[in-house]
Amino acid sequence: MGALSVGAPTLPGMSYADLHELRSALTTASDIAFSLDASPSGQETEQLTDALRRALAAAGALTAEHGATGCAQHPRGAVDPLYGDADDPLPPGYGRCLLCNDRRRRASAQRRGWR
Repeated sequence: MGALSVGAPTLPGMSYADLHELRSALTTASDIAFSLDASPSGQETEQLTDALRRALAAAGALTAEHGATGCAQHPRGAVDPLYGDADDPLPPGYGRCLLCNDRRRRASAQRRGWR
């Protein structure tokens, strides 16, 4: 007899963060696509393209060795929400891994004397 599964279905090696990132990107892309009119603006098509790229990267990360974060230490960790944000870009050297970026932020703040 088979085991009873509770919760969202996942693929082997898929973390909740991976699944959340994929669903978020697909939902955003769907929302944008359904709100488009016959002749979308350049900004609308750029937003749709960005959302689809996020979805594609998240889907590819499901089976990738370093997951959505691209991080060897935290392959199944959360992606930093500021990654790829043109209005508030991450400092040079920061990657997609929220855990590593948070560690860098804390270390930088301690060097400046903040706590």
